[in-house]
Amino acid sequence: MITQIYSIQNVEEALDCVEAGADYIGLAVDTGYSLPSQVSLEDAKKIYDAIGDKAKKVLIVVTDSPDPVYYPVEYLKPDVIHLCGYDYYATREFCKKVKELVPGIEVLQAIGIIDESSIEEAVYYSEFVDTLILDSVDKNINGIGAAGFTNDWDIDAKIVEKVKCKVILAGGLGPDNVKEAILKVKPWGVDSFTRTSDRLPDGSTRKNKDKVKEFIKNAKEAFKEING
Repeated sequence: MITQIYSIQNVEEALDCVEAGADYIGLAVDTGYSLPSQVSLEDAKKIYDAIGDKAKKVLIVVTDSPDPVYYPVEYLKPDVIHLCGYDYYATREFCKKVKELVPGIEVLQAIGIIDESSIEEAVYYSEFVDTLILDSVDKNINGIGAAGFTNDWDIDAKIVEKVKCKVILAGGLGPDNVKEAILKVKPWGVDSFTRTSDRLPDGSTRKNKDKVKEFIKNAKEAFKEING
């Protein structure tokens, strides 16, 4: 069981998440769409340098074509590239290209859980990406995710059973419900953004270290319960 924490905006937040025990730490950069809590490439580099090899580094993007993604990938050299847009999804060609740019990088494709049709979509992408992230969809937010509410865990569980690749469960997960979600879905990993963050008066967010710690603690407890 891995824990993944999004969306980091500065070095302090990143190191807090490392200290809390996060396995994967993600941040968003601009590739044509405005994303919640996105940072500049320069700030992303500082954050990644601070993380070093203490956790896996995830780059989150929404795009309408692969071209704007290649430079950030080559410049930042993340461990994982996360595609979470409606307008462009991973292709076999994209996976091949980014793996040539950064040997060892993994491709994470978001699947918006809408209804039973999401199962077929997940199965299709599972054939050539490394990992799927099952997330909720808010039509007012660019891309898949950052919605702050849960999706249908019954559908998520069916996807986990059907696909061969790794699956991360996301969508409205926080310290209070992550254990229940893991016991229901049995994913490879869990992800949190909105419910391990505090919303500031100006509408921006910052990570809450205590919520991150509690989220990770409860996730690890659920994993131990599943595995005895």
